[in-house]
Amino acid sequence: MLISSVASDSHTWNLVFLQLLIEELGHEVVNLGPCVPDNLLVAECRDRRPGLVVISTVNGHGYQDGMCVIRELRACEELDGIPIVIGGKLGVAGSGQSQLAAELAWAGFDAVFPDDAEAVSSFAYYIAALPQRVAS
Repeated sequence: MLISSVASDSHTWNLVFLQLLIEELGHEVVNLGPCVPDNLLVAECRDRRPGLVVISTVNGHGYQDGMCVIRELRACEELDGIPIVIGGKLGVAGSGQSQLAAELAWAGFDAVFPDDAEAVSSFAYYIAALPQRVAS
């Protein structure tokens, strides 16, 4: 599984937390770190062919940057069939997270986990339901 932040997000603690959580659930993780440009994320996904791409955001620009990155990822035919999810603080207004989440899902994310009380448990449940892949 591949973890990244949106291009404008310099936070790392969320990425470390997600990596540890996903590893505890039995999956291998490649953590690209913060501030990953969209073109680099697409290239890494093409090269690695992960079983899941996880985009995390803390800075409140998840909706804006997420819309850009999902267009890039979904435009790459080589990535067809790879699930892509996003979670965290989707906007800066504090309200309307469910509307932003719905729009991100409509744009192509397989799942969206807004920053709320159920986010971590919902994400863990989603990950636990995925098949484990043997490392190549």
